[in-house]
Amino acid sequence: MMLVVSSVGAQQRQTQDLILQWGSTDVRYPRNEVPAGQGNKQWETDAWKGERVNAQAVLWTRQPLKNVRIAVSDLKCGKNVIPASATTTSFVGYVWTDELNKDRKSGCSDRPNKADWDSSLVADVLEVRKSLDIEAQCTQPLWVNIWVPQDIPSGVYKGALTVSGENFADVRLPMKINVQKRTLPDPAQWVFHLDLWQNPYAVARYYNVPLWSRQHFDIMKPLMQQLANAGQKVITASVMHHPWAGQTEDPFDSMVFRMKKIDGSWVYDYTVFDRWVEFMMSTGINRQINCYSMVPWELSFQYFDQASNTLQAVKTAPGEKEYEEMWVAMLKSFSKHLREKGWFDICAIAMDERPMEVMQKTLQVIRKADPEFKVSLAGNFHKELEADIYDYCIPIGASYPKEVLARRAQKQLPTTYYTCCTEAFPNTFTFSDPAEAAWMSYYSSKDHLDGYLRWAYNSWPKEPLLDSRFEAWAGGDTYLVYPGARSSIRFEKLIEGVQAHEKITILRKEFTDKKNKNGFKKLEKMLSTFKLKDFPEVPAAETVNKANKILNSL
Repeated sequence: MMLVVSSVGAQQRQTQDLILQWGSTDVRYPRNEVPAGQGNKQWETDAWKGERVNAQAVLWTRQPLKNVRIAVSDLKCGKNVIPASATTTSFVGYVWTDELNKDRKSGCSDRPNKADWDSSLVADVLEVRKSLDIEAQCTQPLWVNIWVPQDIPSGVYKGALTVSGENFADVRLPMKINVQKRTLPDPAQWVFHLDLWQNPYAVARYYNVPLWSRQHFDIMKPLMQQLANAGQKVITASVMHHPWAGQTEDPFDSMVFRMKKIDGSWVYDYTVFDRWVEFMMSTGINRQINCYSMVPWELSFQYFDQASNTLQAVKTAPGEKEYEEMWVAMLKSFSKHLREKGWFDICAIAMDERPMEVMQKTLQVIRKADPEFKVSLAGNFHKELEADIYDYCIPIGASYPKEVLARRAQKQLPTTYYTCCTEAFPNTFTFSDPAEAAWMSYYSSKDHLDGYLRWAYNSWPKEPLLDSRFEAWAGGDTYLVYPGARSSIRFEKLIEGVQAHEKITILRKEFTDKKNKNGFKKLEKMLSTFKLKDFPEVPAAETVNKANKILNSL
């Protein structure tokens, strides 16, 4: 059957055979439900120069469609153009997800039997394929990302999204971007301290390539470039075997080789560490190196023993003599190496979620080895530790004392918060409302924090393109992006929030410098609407969309 659908004067036929309409980026459209209502025939948004904006269209068909393609035209304002090359289009793919714990209070629980959890297919992955066959009676979301050039004049830019295929006429939807006068800097210049932990071991396993081979690095290049384009600041380096035990499908191994010689002295090889850091820096991620962890979840430390010609492990803990001797030797060598490479000033010895007493003992060891080492901690706030922590990150539900925030801001010390499986709302699970990923950066702005940490950028489960569920936590908790440098609805919404944080930082400075008290007051009033206690009764999208309109009006 040949479908004949035009974008002009064919509403009756369109309802019967094929529906194409603009939707909302805040909605995960079910695959087997007809999009509700008549939908929007016009998409319009405001944007700063240099900003990335997202749109989502929804296609539904009564008959099978063959070789469906999507494209965006140049967007024009007189002679000025946002070129089509600034646009990325994607078919939204579906993965399996599950749900929060039965009490709806978190996503932390062992889930060895997936049948015990309410599971469903959910829209999330942004496929990079050029065409797609679409089955009858199916909904297919289409994602559009436009990176507005920094050097174009402000104005109203108009263009169209076109959907074409072999067995139906082209269908178009109009688009409009109101480009404002202000400009966002390049992501590398954003002040937002984004720290999403990378897992190179997951990439090697998924693609079945030798670890640290040329092929491995080539595959990782677009994946990590995608992270750099989101404004990532921190390189995640594992400097010991299994710093987090086996909490992911692919445990982290040590990027530093340790050998205990026959005479009892230690030798270290930093070849892998150096290659990893240099590779990550080549993508543009070069502000900080966080080295995990002197206090692993299991206090067992692996090394190669020359005397027995075998791998050995010693069980010891902060406060014990053997622990101090082992780590002082390593850190002195590491300090020397980092200084030779010119990386010492951007490197931090990093720990996460460790008790205060343990951290105090660990800090003593670090200071003994080199008192100038920076330290990073993601965990509860402890006033007894704060002065010794360079990069401090606390759970989203906790808070820093005002005087601590002020002092850390004056010293330009990274001061952030994180989410993990603990938080039911807001979060970035594959079943979370997409706007929650953007909400979190607004919340960071409200509390005058520098940024956000999440422990898993790409710790993929066995089949991440099919199933986001994992045996230990809620679906999607272990990763934000997919193999093949495929982005996700969650990741794109997170970038929206990061950009909003950047706008707020720029406006706060502008309003302060120009003594614009009215503008500053409007900004702070807008941010006051971001309250954790409002979840889940007040959807994140409601708060974010209202705030975004105000932000773009200032």
